[in-house]
Amino acid sequence: MTGQDTAQGPKHKRDLTRRKVVAAGAGAVVAVGVGGTFAAGAFAGEETDAGRGKTAGTSGEACYKLTSETTEGPYYIDADKLRRDVTEDQEGIPLTLRLKVIDSDTCKPLANAAVDIWHCNALGVYSGYESMGSGGGGGGGGTPPSGTPSGTPTGTPTGAPPGGGGGGGGHEEPTDDERYLRGTWRTDRKGEVVFRTVFPGWYQGRCVHIHTKVHVNGTWTDAGYEGGTTCHTGQLFFDEASVLATAEVAPYSTNTTTRTTLDDDTIYPGNGTEGGLLKLKYKKGAIAKGVTATLTMGVDPEATQDGTGDSVQPGASVSASAG
Repeated sequence: MTGQDTAQGPKHKRDLTRRKVVAAGAGAVVAVGVGGTFAAGAFAGEETDAGRGKTAGTSGEACYKLTSETTEGPYYIDADKLRRDVTEDQEGIPLTLRLKVIDSDTCKPLANAAVDIWHCNALGVYSGYESMGSGGGGGGGGTPPSGTPSGTPTGTPTGAPPGGGGGGGGHEEPTDDERYLRGTWRTDRKGEVVFRTVFPGWYQGRCVHIHTKVHVNGTWTDAGYEGGTTCHTGQLFFDEASVLATAEVAPYSTNTTTRTTLDDDTIYPGNGTEGGLLKLKYKKGAIAKGVTATLTMGVDPEATQDGTGDSVQPGASVSASAG
């Protein structure tokens, strides 16, 4: 892909009033019981509450601003894995992602919302799209080609640049059945949700990032999550210091793709936490031991996001990609 991640609409449509997340099968971290009661609580040794400081909306703390909307990118796959540990067999630096979802107008937490995350692996490859290589475009995660290219290109290039994880080229249909580093989970009564994954890698044209969606007004059943609307589509970003530190650790150190910095990224809004910049905690000089990332996302539960970075007004028709 290139850095030209344009906010184009997806190639096909789906009815957002009928959204279903299928519970993971045998061996899943958790299961959903009748009436939406979860059979498992926190991870072993993990605190239940993601936010251990003040809760947004309490006395002495200002309300969060609306978190920036961004394009969903071409590699979103809906209705797949209901789980908090999305790691599967992927190698990389352990990452605990703690998100809190609040109403940006009232600062009240949004309980029972469905939060999706998906991102590439340490070498820039997305599950479901392995045949497309690193980020769906050329380069990365391997040894550069050798030798001298033959032939001389002529003429002027036409059409859009190849798509990548940011959004260029609209939605792409999955090419395989892999689903690592993807998952959906439910916010608790404090609007908090915790995922366990690995620190993402990078690929051509994009900085290191994680995609996310927030769905509200749906129903949790013994089959998963159904109905509702998508009130937020965004991306989560990492500061340069942390990314440079990961680049010294295998397997990230084997990724030969030229990395796009946060400042040079075409999707990051450049507005800090409001734009999805994560707050990171790790031991300096020992990032390989693990990273904890946190962010409070202010969303408008009355809005419907179509995956292009623009809101759809209530009552308007909605379309979004679903792999």
